[in-house]
Amino acid sequence: MARSMSLLRGIALVGAAGLALSACASDGGETGTGDATTTTTAPAAAKCPNNEPPPAKGNGALKLGTLLPQTGSLAFLGPPEFAGVDLAVQEINQAGGVLGKDVEVVHSDSGDAQTPVASASVDRLFSNDVDTIIGAASSGVSLSVIDKITGAGVVHFSPANTSDELSDYCDKGLYFRTAPPDVLQGRVLAELVASDGAQVVSILALQDSYGTGLANQTEKNLLASNVQVPEKIIYDPKAPTFATEVSKAKAANPDAVVLIGFDETKKMVPELVKQGIGPNDLPVYFVDGNLADYSKDFPKGTLGPSVKGTLPGATAPDAFQDRLLKVNPKLTEFSYSAESYDSAILTALGAVAADSDAGPDIAAELVGVSRDGTECSGFAECKQLLEKGEDIDYQGASGPVDFLPNGDPSTAYIGIYQYKNDNTFKFLESRRGEITG
Repeated sequence: MARSMSLLRGIALVGAAGLALSACASDGGETGTGDATTTTTAPAAAKCPNNEPPPAKGNGALKLGTLLPQTGSLAFLGPPEFAGVDLAVQEINQAGGVLGKDVEVVHSDSGDAQTPVASASVDRLFSNDVDTIIGAASSGVSLSVIDKITGAGVVHFSPANTSDELSDYCDKGLYFRTAPPDVLQGRVLAELVASDGAQVVSILALQDSYGTGLANQTEKNLLASNVQVPEKIIYDPKAPTFATEVSKAKAANPDAVVLIGFDETKKMVPELVKQGIGPNDLPVYFVDGNLADYSKDFPKGTLGPSVKGTLPGATAPDAFQDRLLKVNPKLTEFSYSAESYDSAILTALGAVAADSDAGPDIAAELVGVSRDGTECSGFAECKQLLEKGEDIDYQGASGPVDFLPNGDPSTAYIGIYQYKNDNTFKFLESRRGEITG
């Protein structure tokens, strides 16, 4: 199914207690219903006049490349993402592979947006004749290489990008993601902060497309909930100290702080504590970029129950985690593992449906295999249906997916987590949002 970029999109969020979402507790039960809508407009044809994918030919063997963090500020997300892809490839090949051949995967490092690592990795993946590149985790990294990848006729498929900027990017119909855009996380985060009783909030956010975009969405939704945001501080994540930024946040006299960051959180939290607006003084909220295990970084009790965080995507079910642990027994984080797995499975199903491993051919089938057909889960089951000539609706490990024509998932979950005194976090609930075109 070819993709149209002249898409009028809206966000219909189904919710509990005015949250405009449906909530799923850790036992999987759902609670409450309600409705709200936010609309956005995809790029007009005038913005993307030459948006057709370049010609590309396959060689009859599907090869995946990964562009995921082995180094840099999101390196903690690398292991579960790599494991998700490896598990998918293992299961694909156990089911007979694609086009009669085993699927191969070549791994590479994405680094950070401020380094040349990603571009060099993409060159290496090109030299290995990959058909799809899965990554990056960072929206900023993806934005730095998306033109290079899609311009070569290769599918660019991220399991973790959330920047709204990518929703209407001129991507030649070759960019997809299994993580929802920040318009959804920003709404859930704001509703969480408001429902916890905050009246005045300071937002600290790193300066990149992800940080500023999520900060803007969070601020907009907080204001809509009648919560004041007197200070939204955008900071340089490479700064040697954050004393000035924290001082500005404190000057607003907040009763809650939202921290949208990456690895620099390890330096930001001690400064919050030092200036009296840390987790032991008032509620602090993290997001997917800094929701991590800090048990080796902070003294016990530094974080704790007053710190909550949001993470796009469904929490990985226990059975799925067990399968991942067989691939990598050292895993302690599972963030974006299901989204990475789904990225690889969907790519393979797209190739089966297209009877081709060429990037543009795969991309043309991704919307079709993700929705509006016979529901199936797992590569083996879905492949059998495709080979019988049936239209399929892949039900992923991360959720239904159901791609919109612009490559965004039309249904997604945002998980809500809470820290414990040992500076690790536990799952509280998921809230589901539906994005409709």
